[in-house]
Amino acid sequence: MNTARSVPLLVIGLVAPVLQGADACCCSAAEKPAGAATATAISARSIYQLDATWTTDGGTALKLAELRGRPVVVAMFFTSCGYACPRIVEAMTQIQQTLPPAARDRARFVLISFDDVRDTAAALNAYRTRHGLDAGSWVLLRGAPDDIRELAAVLGVKYKKDSAGLFSHSNLITVLDSEGEIIHQRTGLEGGLVEASRAVVAAR
Repeated sequence: MNTARSVPLLVIGLVAPVLQGADACCCSAAEKPAGAATATAISARSIYQLDATWTTDGGTALKLAELRGRPVVVAMFFTSCGYACPRIVEAMTQIQQTLPPAARDRARFVLISFDDVRDTAAALNAYRTRHGLDAGSWVLLRGAPDDIRELAAVLGVKYKKDSAGLFSHSNLITVLDSEGEIIHQRTGLEGGLVEASRAVVAAR
């Protein structure tokens, strides 16, 4: 049974080990925060401690910490997925649509691809167009294999590439607060949208 849930202690506990070591199932333009917020230390439980540089569908470089200062709804996906990923994107769109106007304007929705080979910036941009994901609210990212693996571990997403270049993966939508800490996760492909929306609204 697929249900929404608050983030378990297991996932929270996963963040710190992965961050400390940063230096050493589906078918088979963010704005930089201004002001004092950028001067404060990033929480030890924040995914924004990950220092990878990602590439947007517009071809520009972006670090996840540039999303700091607003709630973020994030999922991992790949554009050639024919079943689960479109449903994840649809669920994220529904979350966006059900938010009160102030929360909707503040939140950002981030899709990060598993597929470092086929999901070029152009492929991500074409996906944005097909699904009507507006540039003001949605961020689509690609990255290097090691950075994808690191982020997936922190988010608690499992994935595996098959011989055809497709991916089996966890179906997970994560809500981050303004500091990049995980405050809620919706698992599976059914239900849980009300709880996810409430988490976005309540995010500090």
